[in-house]
Amino acid sequence: MRQSDTALAKWQDIPAAIGLLTRIPVPVDMEFATARGSKAAWAWPLAGLAVALPAAALGWLFSGFGAGIAAGIALVTLIVLTGALHEDGLADCADGFWGGYTKERRLEIMKDSRVGSYGVIALVLGLGLKWQALTVIDTWAALIAAALLSRAAMAGVMAALPFARENGLAAAQGRPSRETALLSAGLAFVAALLLCGSSALLALLAVAAVAVLTARIAQAKLGGQTGDVLGATQFLAELAALIALGA
Repeated sequence: MRQSDTALAKWQDIPAAIGLLTRIPVPVDMEFATARGSKAAWAWPLAGLAVALPAAALGWLFSGFGAGIAAGIALVTLIVLTGALHEDGLADCADGFWGGYTKERRLEIMKDSRVGSYGVIALVLGLGLKWQALTVIDTWAALIAAALLSRAAMAGVMAALPFARENGLAAAQGRPSRETALLSAGLAFVAALLLCGSSALLALLAVAAVAVLTARIAQAKLGGQTGDVLGATQFLAELAALIALGA
C-alpha cells in the first residue's frame, strides 16, 4: 500500500476535500483522492474555509447596504460555491426521515430527486434561520468559524456511524478513523478560537450537540449514515454555530 494511503494527513488531501465538497475548480489527483477516500476528511474544514472566505468578504463588502442584504449575499455565495450540496442533504433527510415508515422506504425517498413537503419546509425554515443568524453576528469571522466547525462535524458523524447503504457517496469514501475525525475537529476548533476567541467554545458545544442529535436520529431512522445525512449535519451544525456566535 502506498504511503499516501496510510498517512494521517497529506497536503494533497486539501484539494481533494475542496473538490469533493465544493464547486470550486481545483486540480485534483483523482487516483490519489480515490485511494485516500475518507482519510482526507481531516481537511474538510479547509473546504469550508474555501467557501466561507469569499462569502464573508462579500458580506463585509455589502454591509453598507444593511445587515439583511449582506447576509443574503453571503448565504447565496455559500450555496453557489457548494452547489447546494448540504441544502440538498437537509431536504432529502427531512423527506426520508418523516415521509417513510421503514428503513428501506426512507432510503428510497432520500434517493428520489424530487423534494416533498417536509423537504420544502426544512429548507424554508433552515435558510430563513441561517439568513437571520447571519444578520446578528458581530464579525464575519464568525461565518468562517462556523464553516470550519460544521465540516468537522461531518467527519465526526461519518466516523461514528456505519453506512446505511453500501453503494452511496458516503460508502464510496469509506469511514474515517477516530484519529482523522479528531484531527479535523482539532484543526477546526483551533482556527475558530483564533478567529472568535473564547466564544468558539460555545460554538463547538452547539455543533457537537447538533452532530450527536443528528447522528442519533439517523441511527434510529436508517441504522446509519449516508451522504445526505452528512450534508444535513453540516447545514444544521453551521446554523447552530452561527446562532451560538451571534448570541
